[in-house]
Amino acid sequence: MVAGLMLKIRALARPGLEPVDLDLAAGEAVALLGPSGSGKTLLLRAIADLDPNDGSVGLDERDRNAMTAPQWRHQVTYLAAEPGWWSARPADHFADPAAARDLLPPLKLAPEMLDRPIAELSTGERQRIALARVLIQSPQVMLLDEPTSVLDQETTRAVEAVLRARLDAGAALIFSTHDESLAKRLASRRLRMENGRASFEPESAIA
Repeated sequence: MVAGLMLKIRALARPGLEPVDLDLAAGEAVALLGPSGSGKTLLLRAIADLDPNDGSVGLDERDRNAMTAPQWRHQVTYLAAEPGWWSARPADHFADPAAARDLLPPLKLAPEMLDRPIAELSTGERQRIALARVLIQSPQVMLLDEPTSVLDQETTRAVEAVLRARLDAGAALIFSTHDESLAKRLASRRLRMENGRASFEPESAIA
């Protein structure tokens, strides 16, 4: 893990989410675990400032409120479990499609897939292309909602390797998952969500 505090969250709350405190270091991954409807997505969206919320969030000691919304979301980037698409081709969703093509093989996708109609892609293919939309921005913090939910074990491992490389390069990650084994492999800490309340699992608390 790369040393240094990156994301600081204090008393972050919104309807359906009780106040959360969290410090996230560069190079660290935190897994959000819990049943559907427990508040995992609410927490990720609150960090990304996509919904009205209370509390404070800072990045590299700079308060979120000191940035414009686009500036914040470029550095602290959220990927929904079901990403939106605004054009018929994946390539149209990238400012630099050529650079995007280079991101696809490690995700077990063919570069030419960017030119296929989105409607012809599988759910897993769309999920990984949407992840490439996040990766190409090189955010400091990635907020990923169920990034491997429909993937088989081999493809999940490929995505995991890509995310681990970003962590090794100094990015940070908060991701929700129902895959306990992925959480144990990738995350240094695991945050259990239940009825909008977050608590760290004892064995994964801050040292």
